Amino acid sequence: MAIISSFNSQISVLTILLVFLSTKSSSTSSCITDHFIQCLNNRSDPSFPIAGLIFTPGNSSFPSVLQTYIRNLRFNKSTTPKPILIITAKHVSHIQAAIMCGKESRLLMKTRSGGHDLEGLSYVTNTKEPFFIVDMFNFRSINVDIEQETAWVQAGAILGEVYYRIAEKSNTHGFPAGICPTVGVGGYISGGGWGTMLRKYGLSVDNVVDAQVIDVNGKLLNRKSMGEDLFWAITGGGGASFGVVLAYKLKLVRVPEVVTAFRIQRTSEQNLSTIAHRWTQVADKLDNNLFLRMVLSTINNTNGEKTIRGTFITLYLGNSMNLVTLLNKDFPELGLQKSDCIEMSWIESVIYYMNFPIGTPTTVLLNRTLRFSNGPSKTKSDYLKNPISKQGFEFIFDRMKELENVMMAFNPYGGRMSEISEFAKPFPHRSGNIAKIHYLTIWEEHGIKAENRYLNYTRMMYDYMTPFVSKNPREAFYNYRDLDIGVNSHGSNASIEGMVYGHKYFKETNYKRLVRVKARVDPCNFFRNEQSILTSKICKVPWLHTHSFSTWKTLKYLLISGGLNREWVWWWCDFGLVANG
Repeated sequence: MAIISSFNSQISVLTILLVFLSTKSSSTSSCITDHFIQCLNNRSDPSFPIAGLIFTPGNSSFPSVLQTYIRNLRFNKSTTPKPILIITAKHVSHIQAAIMCGKESRLLMKTRSGGHDLEGLSYVTNTKEPFFIVDMFNFRSINVDIEQETAWVQAGAILGEVYYRIAEKSNTHGFPAGICPTVGVGGYISGGGWGTMLRKYGLSVDNVVDAQVIDVNGKLLNRKSMGEDLFWAITGGGGASFGVVLAYKLKLVRVPEVVTAFRIQRTSEQNLSTIAHRWTQVADKLDNNLFLRMVLSTINNTNGEKTIRGTFITLYLGNSMNLVTLLNKDFPELGLQKSDCIEMSWIESVIYYMNFPIGTPTTVLLNRTLRFSNGPSKTKSDYLKNPISKQGFEFIFDRMKELENVMMAFNPYGGRMSEISEFAKPFPHRSGNIAKIHYLTIWEEHGIKAENRYLNYTRMMYDYMTPFVSKNPREAFYNYRDLDIGVNSHGSNASIEGMVYGHKYFKETNYKRLVRVKARVDPCNFFRNEQSILTSKICKVPWLHTHSFSTWKTLKYLLISGGLNREWVWWWCDFGLVANG
C-alpha cells in the first residue's frame, strides 16, 4: 500500500506539471536540442570533434545546409517541416553518436546521401515528430581497384563521381547504375537502382559484393559480420529501415572502348502508336547489349495543336554498324539510319544520356549541385507485363493530351534481368516484365492550388493506365517512392499498413523476409519513415519499482528508459531538471 500511495503521489505531481507547463513548447524544444547536442559531443570521438558539424535553425548556415540537397522543390517550402538540427558527419563516431543519442532522446532520425528521395523522406517527415538529419555528403571517398575490378564507394558519393573515377582508371570498365549523375550512392543502391546496362548486367545491387553499415547499436559491420540476411536487405530493400549504410563494394563490369547512342523522335503524325506498340513487343527481347528507352510526352505541333512525341534513346555496347543492322532487322518500324547514331566512349554516353551537348567535358559529372528541373515534381511507377495494342496507345495518347506535363518513360527489361531470381534481392521485378513505366510531372507554377492540380493530373494518368499494367498487386519500384500507394502511421494498424506498400514494392515473399530481418536488427523500430519496413516485435519498458526513487529520480528514470513519451520529456525539460540532473 505504501508503494501504491507513493506512486499515486508522484502521478499527482506529474498531473500538476502537465497543467503548469503545457504552454512552454518552444523552451522545451530548445532544451531537448541542447540535451541532444550535449549527448553528441559526449559520445563522438574527441579526436574528431562534432561541434562544428552541427547546424541548428539558429545557425546562419542552416538554410543552405538543408536546401543544398533538397532535389524536389515540392519539399522546399516555408511550410515544410524542418529538422531540429542537421549533422554533417565526417567520422564514423559522428554517425554512431547520432544513433545512440537519437535513441536516448527519442528523436526521429533521417539519413540523407544525395537528397533524391522522390517524396523527400530522407530529409522531411509527414508526422509531427521532431526529427534530425544525418547528412552523408562528407562520406564520398571512392577507391577504384582496376586489377581486382572493384570499387569501394561511400554512401555520400554521387553516381557522376563514381563514373568519373572509374573512367580515370580505365576506358573499358563501368558500373551498371543510373542516368542522373547527382543521385547519392547510399539511397540509390540500397533501393535497388537501375541503369542503362541492366539488360546486360542487371541492377546495381546485382553487382555489389560487400558493404559497411552502422546498426542500431552503433556497431560498424561488414558483410561477414552483419550476415547474409542483412546484406540481402540493404541491397534492394532500402537501407534506411535497417541502419546507416556507410559504403558499398562494387563489382565493376566490362564495357567496349566504343559504344553507340542515338536520340530520335517520332510524333503521332508519324505513326507513333504503331511504333510504340511494336516497341512493347520487342524491347525486352532485343540483344542484351542494347537498351532502348521510349519516352512519351505532350507537345504542340506546328499548327499549335497538342500531339504526342515519342523520344527513343539508346545505349548500345557495340559499334553503329551492328546497331543499325540489328534494329532494322528486329524493329524496322523505328526507321533507324546510320546517320542517327553517334559512337563514343561509355563515360561520354553517360553525359549524352542526360541530354548534355556533345563534347561536354566529363568533369560535369563532378558537379554535385546540378539541377535538371526548376520546379516541383511528382513521380509514380508501374510494370508492364503484356504488350499494349495500337488502339491502347491511341487511348493513352488521348488521355495525355487532356492533361498537362505528364511524361511517361518506358524502360525495357529482359536480358539479364530475366535470368536473375526474383528472390535473389529484395527487388522482385524480374522475369515476366517487359518494362518499368516511370510517370513524371514537373511544374513551375507556385502555390498549393497549382501543386494539387498537377498532382491530380499525375494520379489521373496513373488511373488511366490501370488496364495495361500489373495487377494483384499493382507493382511499384521502391526507388520511385510514392506515398500514394500506402503510408504507415506506426500505430496499431502498422502491420497491415506496411503490407499494402510492402507487397507492391517487394511482393509478398520478399517483404516477409524483410520484416524478419527488421525484427532481428532493429526490433524497436528506431529506423523508420512513412514507408519503412515494419518490425513485428513490440518493445516494452519494464515497469519501475517506484519505492526506491524520489519523484524527480522517478521522472529521470522514465526519461532515460523510455517510459515517458516525448511530450513528457519536453515537460521534464521545461521544468529545468534535465540539465540539472
